[in-house]
Amino acid sequence: MLKVDIDRQSTQPDIPPLKNLERWAQAAYLDSLAAEVALVIVDDDAIRELNLRYRTQDKTTNVLSFPAYLDPIDGVKHLGDIIICAPVIESEALAQNKSSNAHWAHMTIHGMLHLQEHDHETSDEARVMETREIEILKTLGFTNPYSISS
Repeated sequence: MLKVDIDRQSTQPDIPPLKNLERWAQAAYLDSLAAEVALVIVDDDAIRELNLRYRTQDKTTNVLSFPAYLDPIDGVKHLGDIIICAPVIESEALAQNKSSNAHWAHMTIHGMLHLQEHDHETSDEARVMETREIEILKTLGFTNPYSISS
């Protein structure tokens, strides 16, 4: 079971219902151990500052994941924190001709997989992670986010 603590710091009005964000995060949890994750929804300035501080990239991004690497406390594992930038998600969805909900789901799942040691630094890692994302999204009724639509 996964407990999702959501902190909405964004001023953007069109953020999906918190129950959807929670459901998407829970769908991407790959273990059976009781766990918790923090999901923070921010605006451009906050994600840019975090991206600069922790990745030395002075730009906005869609999602950042900060794994906790902690042993379970009282039987509960803290996976870490996922920071999602609402304005970037919305602009990417529009630019990629995807539904906003589908892109929010994808980025929530993407962040969750990073917290569980998935990565996409190499082509093999990317293939494994993308395959997992596609499978999880399909169980939630979303199409492959990597398909190119015409």
